[in-house]
Amino acid sequence: MNYNIKENATCAVIGYGSWGTAIAKILLENEKSIGWHIINPEVQASLKNEGINNKYLTDVHFDDSRLDISDDINYIVSNYDILVFAVPSAFLPKVISKLNVSLEDKFVVSAIKGIVNDGVNLITVAEYFNHSFAVPFKQIGLITGPCHAEEVALERLSYLNVVCKEFGNGEKIAKKFRCPYIRVSVVSDIYGIEYSTVLKNIYALSVGICSGLGYGDNFMAVLITNAQREVKNFIDSTYACDTRDVNTSPYLGDLLVTSYSKFSRNRTFGVMIGKGYSVENVKIEMNMVAEGYYASKCIHEINSTKNIEMPIANAVYNILYCNKSGKREIEKLSKLLK
Repeated sequence: MNYNIKENATCAVIGYGSWGTAIAKILLENEKSIGWHIINPEVQASLKNEGINNKYLTDVHFDDSRLDISDDINYIVSNYDILVFAVPSAFLPKVISKLNVSLEDKFVVSAIKGIVNDGVNLITVAEYFNHSFAVPFKQIGLITGPCHAEEVALERLSYLNVVCKEFGNGEKIAKKFRCPYIRVSVVSDIYGIEYSTVLKNIYALSVGICSGLGYGDNFMAVLITNAQREVKNFIDSTYACDTRDVNTSPYLGDLLVTSYSKFSRNRTFGVMIGKGYSVENVKIEMNMVAEGYYASKCIHEINSTKNIEMPIANAVYNILYCNKSGKREIEKLSKLLK
């Protein structure tokens, strides 16, 4: 049975971090109003009283009359058609644990770049909604691409990709996001792109670690080239696709911007590790979640049964979770790069 998004489908955002706030801003370029699931009472109050999220992207101003804010996820899911999830992957099960209404007639869009632990398996967000909530893959999409929330806030020209099994539904989602400063294309490789967005956070951490250790641009170019090779090896080995081109923006572009941008929280996390901060101190100092920290352990566990050659990802895991010396791990890694 086909599923077609209605032309007048309404949209809601679940999550109030920097990316969730940026998505709300983009959607309001086209929508008269949106639903917004926010559990933090301070953020709710600041949006209602001042029109700003006082925790993230504080320069973005909202018209409160166009926001339907609720801390009740069942209210949001019941009243909106397209649900855009933008919470850290590690927190998704907790956020959605109170859901007791059906998702059968909803279209779920993941703006999350991480792996979910469903209590049994380590799976992607799309797989999580499919396995745990019986949402068919044809009713699941991704919004991704080389796009930082901070540049959206500044309305700098950015590019996004809607990833969807059915082009028609993907195009309807894309229309919700297109505006003068956001260009959107529609692609179909849900598995490859979702894993690519998880992996690129690990590799951005590796770039940050190396930067913190004092390595230069010449080394970084080789590191990122090898990282992209690891991405391709992993997704091609686990889910082959004849039409996949990992040198396009959903894959390579996202890796590059996360590795190089001053706005990249994963790179920032890595830089602090490279400079000698402990993992716990970095987690305390950073106001935002670095998905690559969680992804590193998840990918290590997933790959323990697949045995795909991933020396960069392994080095990051050893530094973050095995208390190995960053200096020595990167020195060993440098001999394997080419």
